[in-house]
Amino acid sequence: MLTKTSYRWIVLLGMVAMLLSACGTPQAAPLEAAPLQAAPATSTQSQAGELAPNLEVEEVQALVAAGEIVILDVREVSEYEAGHIPDAQLIPLGELPDRLNEVPRDETVVIVCRSGNRSAQAHQFLLDQGFTNVHNMKGGMNDWIAAGYETEK
Repeated sequence: MLTKTSYRWIVLLGMVAMLLSACGTPQAAPLEAAPLQAAPATSTQSQAGELAPNLEVEEVQALVAAGEIVILDVREVSEYEAGHIPDAQLIPLGELPDRLNEVPRDETVVIVCRSGNRSAQAHQFLLDQGFTNVHNMKGGMNDWIAAGYETEK
């Protein structure tokens, strides 16, 4: 049985592996612990009427405009400061295991990074932690900016 300290080390090593393979960087060799994998892309609406696991930027923008979601930005501080979706909450991917209590469980959360890789990893991690209303924004801030949507610094 793993102790709490051992579990934290395993999670920390997994998060380091994720950071090494983060958005837009060359893929690092996998560590012993398997990296978190993104859920497969599906259409926005499931048969149950809930949001799909992976959302296009156009879908996220409509939800932002309607004030219906919380944006969780998992990039690094310098990336966030260079430009982010208005009102996005910053929790860098490497800090997520220690800051889970800051992620709302009773609201719809859309996770964002630069290109969609780190956010997909964060999405799977949150699902593994029991979160049920979390979603990944495909294409990340690269696609958001390319679509001409609002950012703030």
